[in-house]
Amino acid sequence: NSLGNDVEDWGAIGSNDSGERAWLLQSPSVDSVRHLETERSGSGGVSSWAAVFIVVNAALGAGLLNFPAAFNLAGGVTAGVMLQMFMLIFIISGLVILGYCCQVSNESTYQEVVRATCGKVTGIACEVAIVVYTFGTCIAFFIVIGDQLDRLVAAVVHDTDDVVSGHWYTDRKFTISVTAVLIILPLSIPKEIGFQKYASALSVMGTWYVTIVVIIKYIWPDKDMIPSHVPASSASWTAVFNAMPTICFGFQCHVSCVPVFNSMSRKELKPWGVVVTLSMIICLFVYTGTGVCGFLTFGSNVSQDVLMSYPSDDIAVAIARAFIVICVITSYPILHFCGRAVIEGLWLRFQGEQVEVCVRREQRRRILQTLVWFVVTLVLALFIPDIGRVISLIGGLAACFIFVFPGLCLMQAKLSETDSRTASWHGSVVFGVVMVTIGAFIFGLTTTNSIYQDVVS
Repeated sequence: NSLGNDVEDWGAIGSNDSGERAWLLQSPSVDSVRHLETERSGSGGVSSWAAVFIVVNAALGAGLLNFPAAFNLAGGVTAGVMLQMFMLIFIISGLVILGYCCQVSNESTYQEVVRATCGKVTGIACEVAIVVYTFGTCIAFFIVIGDQLDRLVAAVVHDTDDVVSGHWYTDRKFTISVTAVLIILPLSIPKEIGFQKYASALSVMGTWYVTIVVIIKYIWPDKDMIPSHVPASSASWTAVFNAMPTICFGFQCHVSCVPVFNSMSRKELKPWGVVVTLSMIICLFVYTGTGVCGFLTFGSNVSQDVLMSYPSDDIAVAIARAFIVICVITSYPILHFCGRAVIEGLWLRFQGEQVEVCVRREQRRRILQTLVWFVVTLVLALFIPDIGRVISLIGGLAACFIFVFPGLCLMQAKLSETDSRTASWHGSVVFGVVMVTIGAFIFGLTTTNSIYQDVVS
């Protein structure tokens, strides 16, 4: 999931706001593609190095805060790292498959590739999944804002015991609502989101800064920090699966990577394979660094949001919190924009209308969609205090984007070939089946487990 895209330095595609949509959790917007296309035609396309940078920033994000808790759930450092390494094989494969299907179908967004390769029904299922996923992530963003503002306010009003005094203006619901109404809502209503190019560099700095702080705090812990129990192994072998939603949520950049592949100067699978492998290895180091050091610092006491485990009066951590708040505030409108674009597309297709409909009706619809989306995500965030709950639900959906849809696309693309069916053809079909099976298993298990935990508690 993701908080950042530095569009300033991308040379080939960075001159405008093209990165703003092809990055975050994932921009299924047609507009991003149009923009990437115009950039490509004007300048020969994005170099492989620029593509690595874009993909890394598409993956890194708010999921970072949840990794230490995921390592705790998995039952320790060894289990967490092994699980990441295992899943990385399929995460990279999924990205390569999407590049291949993008070539075959000649489509330029994730959902259009799925629709062209797998048919109308699967295409609609994919679009609905994107809407639900972006919606869930917007809720998670509000919860992150509440978490960080709680501690920042506590630091400002000098509450040393980390319990914010009972003033109405320090109440979590009040701080989230004010931030949401005054800043996020005005940023979410416009038809275009060109402001992102100014915020994206800050978002990248924010995620890297958080990782550095967590690692330094582990190497040189505060004197008054009490070390807690660090579990060396999992309570049960099934507990390892509890970390899967966080890993899927963290590495899910697949939806926004189709436009990136499409914008490359060499639209070939070999350079694309190198790009995604390098990108995911960089992400692996960032997530593992945060996960391992955060987990070893706090052990089984680590919070779902790792920054919540640190004292509120720590200056370095306070800066990290401020960075995360800014990242999330600028990320929410983009995710909402992506979800809204898909809803608009589904609505127009359902109505059988052309995209060039009456401007006034489009504006009325856009404002209504934005207000409903905004109010519902805000209300849910006010009553769900734990980011882990949201991530465990939408992490299962992330598994669909990483495993299920790419697996289905690979199977369909291969089955539609009429050439002689070689060993590699059979291997590809079997691999597609394996991906769909694993994705369906993760989605089913984590979603059921998440709902069960919510009902129990």
